[in-house]
Amino acid sequence: MGKNSTGSAKTKVIHAGLLLADPDTQPKSEQSILIEGERIKAVSDGFIDPPAGSEVIDLRKKFVLPGLIDCHVHLTSQLDREYRLRKVEDSDPKVGFDAAHHASVTLAAGFTTVRDVGAAGNPDIIFALRAAIAEWKVAGPRILCVGAILSPTGGHGQTYGYRHDVCACVQSTSGICDGVDECRRAVRRQVSHGADAIKFVATGGVLSDIKAGLDQQFTDDEIRSIIETAHRLGRRVAAHAHGAAGINAALEAGVDSIEHGSFLDARSLELFIAKGAFHVPTIIAGVTVLEMAQRDGMLTPAQIEKAIIVGVKIKEALARSHKAGVTIAFGTDMGVGPHGQNAREFGFLVEAGMRSREAIKTATVNAAKLLDLADEIGTIAPGKSADVIALDSSPLDDVSVLERVAFVMARGDVCRGPT
Repeated sequence: MGKNSTGSAKTKVIHAGLLLADPDTQPKSEQSILIEGERIKAVSDGFIDPPAGSEVIDLRKKFVLPGLIDCHVHLTSQLDREYRLRKVEDSDPKVGFDAAHHASVTLAAGFTTVRDVGAAGNPDIIFALRAAIAEWKVAGPRILCVGAILSPTGGHGQTYGYRHDVCACVQSTSGICDGVDECRRAVRRQVSHGADAIKFVATGGVLSDIKAGLDQQFTDDEIRSIIETAHRLGRRVAAHAHGAAGINAALEAGVDSIEHGSFLDARSLELFIAKGAFHVPTIIAGVTVLEMAQRDGMLTPAQIEKAIIVGVKIKEALARSHKAGVTIAFGTDMGVGPHGQNAREFGFLVEAGMRSREAIKTATVNAAKLLDLADEIGTIAPGKSADVIALDSSPLDDVSVLERVAFVMARGDVCRGPT
């Protein structure tokens, strides 16, 4: 990371051939972005004369837009054939180095901010990675963390399928909670550990190696306790939710986002609109587990049964919520699919009925609002973080070009390109 290694806060000027500063506006040609340190100082029409001693970045043949945001990743894990074995073989330091690699390839793919929504292992790993990136020690996107996933005993997000004593060794128990008081305490515990947001499992999940279904797991009272406590402590709340009953219970209680939302129904759509909640659809995760269910040895029987259902329903749910006017925020669940391929999700958004511009907005303006970072990221404007990417052609014409990023700047530091 050039800025970090030199300690320089050098002034930079980007000359952009086409600039989409905000997906709600039209791209403009021949724009200059003046950057001082980590911040955008000015955006100007025409190519300005750079200040003396500044660095000029020539993107006059590129399409420039804000750094992308993924609201749902799992940097400390990667699902593949060796996943179950690694879970009991890898040390915390090994998991940490793997997570740093995942962060690096995610940044190189143009994602300058992510929300890590939990892993079954030691939450200290992701907190340490967040700090290392913020301190310019490691290359990666800005990270927001939830700490441990909140789950009832026997719920989604825990480790199953090994001896009980082995399960106890490889998973954190700080998010396991039963009853209103324990749920309240678990939220406070995550906040005390440094969580930026809270995530809980409103329903069962596909990848839990247990036959527990896909519907509501916490009680209505427990869900209310989690959300109310988190909001009092100034934290947004994300609900992992597939089944309609769990989705609706979380929405009724004021959750900020529904992750997945596979079996949402008419009542869900009403609640999304009434409550102003976000839908984070993670279509690529559903597609990935469906593909894995059709290969020998990739998933266990308990997982296959659920993957086959969710892989189809999750696409239908996005189409319904988009048509109903629900606000969509970009999320991939990477860690299920391969890290660094996050931008494949844009194609699935367009398949569900979005225009390219709308799909881009989910990963910029909408995602920034969900993460409470709208004053910091999501558009290219004076005062905001200098998170900038560039492409060889317009994603408004073909959204798949977002899978081939040519230039990445994060917090004023050039991390990739230009090519």
